[in-house]
Amino acid sequence: MIRRHCYARDLALLLSFATIFVTPAATASSADQMDSLQLLGREIAPGTRSKFPFIPDRSFEASYLNMPVFVARGLIQGPTLCLTAGVHGDELNGVEVARRVFAGIDAQELRGTLIVLPMINAEGIRGGNRYLSDGRDLNRAFPGRAGGSIAALIAHAIFTKVLVHCDALVDLHTASNQRANLPQIRADLSAPVIRELAIHFGVGIVVAGSGPDGSLRREAAKAGIPAIIYEAGEPLRFQEDEIERGVDGVENVMAYLDMTEGADVTIPDDRIYQRSKWVRTAFRNGGFFFPTAGLGDVVNTGDSLGKIVDPLTDASFDVISPIAGEVIGMAVPQPVLSGYALFHLARRESD
Repeated sequence: MIRRHCYARDLALLLSFATIFVTPAATASSADQMDSLQLLGREIAPGTRSKFPFIPDRSFEASYLNMPVFVARGLIQGPTLCLTAGVHGDELNGVEVARRVFAGIDAQELRGTLIVLPMINAEGIRGGNRYLSDGRDLNRAFPGRAGGSIAALIAHAIFTKVLVHCDALVDLHTASNQRANLPQIRADLSAPVIRELAIHFGVGIVVAGSGPDGSLRREAAKAGIPAIIYEAGEPLRFQEDEIERGVDGVENVMAYLDMTEGADVTIPDDRIYQRSKWVRTAFRNGGFFFPTAGLGDVVNTGDSLGKIVDPLTDASFDVISPIAGEVIGMAVPQPVLSGYALFHLARRESD
């Protein structure tokens, strides 16, 4: 069973790390020292790193369900941060963020534990497919169940065998379906411990929201594990700027949790958005989409964001912003039909 925490207790626990776990490894008392971690049938000793498959056997079915697991166990006690990526197989930036973060960890200097699942949908990543081999969206299947579909089985295994060890979770994503996202953290800001985790990512903007039912972030939070997601860039490609920002953000979170040394970096209040709205293709205005607004642009009500041209009639339709806000996500130029999501606009509660 997943342990269930009170968020207030979680906040006190996470913030207490900054004052408790500061003893250098060379002079740490035995009470501060870590024991070995037992995870997925493996033993990870203090001060070591390990990489291994989630499922040890080589069966036909395991090849579809398997994923790599990276673990770094510090010498000194501290929180366990879990880092997940590749829930969607077409979202590559997060996969490389996870790999680089782990590659840069010195377990001898680490306080606490870092558990990384860098390619949860490994089969999708290999084939460039967003969804699992059974066509299901894994990020709508959590917490999963034993005896269900492939999606349910993977979700259940992650929840019952890995997330039980997590004190906090950062889930890494990009935009999907020929769209691009401004670097952003999405988090349930009504929970103080999650809000603190989000702003201490220190990169991009923060957009309030608890996430859809069945998503890893939402279900982890419901189980008492403070969770945020980092969204940046486009699918099916590696984008160096977004990867570097993601690495910086995860390292900022680790410094905030006092797992590593680092400056206290936060996202300012004026970059925190409480509401957002999608601008969609108007009814019967389908055609070829040509945006003029870009990611990060601040627009006003009534501004033109681009146009759609009907290739058969040559009719042109302006895409007009219904609100004032910042463009935090958008479709790339492409053919679109009625109802297609074109621009994601964010605004503060007071706007």
